[in-house]
Amino acid sequence: MDLFSLVFTGVGLAMDCFTVSLGIGTTNVARSFRPVFRLSFHFGLFQGLMTLIGWLVGTTIAQLIANFDHWIALGLLTWIGARMIIEGLKPDQDEVKRNDPSRGGTLVLLAVATSLDAMAVGLSLAIANVNILSSSLMIGVISTVLSLVGLLLGNRLALSFGKRMEIVGGLILIGIGIRILITHLF
Repeated sequence: MDLFSLVFTGVGLAMDCFTVSLGIGTTNVARSFRPVFRLSFHFGLFQGLMTLIGWLVGTTIAQLIANFDHWIALGLLTWIGARMIIEGLKPDQDEVKRNDPSRGGTLVLLAVATSLDAMAVGLSLAIANVNILSSSLMIGVISTVLSLVGLLLGNRLALSFGKRMEIVGGLILIGIGIRILITHLF
């Protein structure tokens, strides 16, 4: 696979990371350096690792997961999106109790949900006989950068439009889950 194709593959895989990051950026929890770094780093890390895992496990595991990975992604993104919508509807005084998507289980769930497709790409890269280490690294870096851009853009939108953007962000996450489901079913 040539560099041009690999970059476009990385951008394609990173679009879910970008969109999820855009939604999370609309919350007030991803404004400082640390949460922005954690989110973008983990999204890129999981994209790269899932690509590598897909390459390593070959067709056996990928075919088993392919039957239900889209349902997992839908469930995770819908759950997190619904929580964002609920938080967006609460008065500002509840801001202190807000769940931080850049920590713990929520961070892992988001990273897994956005990187499931990377496993199938890793499998196809194994078939194409490409250098998987440089490919995984490039996919991870592209995902990190686009996640960072999404978070920063989401932060700007939140400053302009306030808590309404958090509701929009939650709807975006649910929409991504539905798109993943429809793409896999049809």
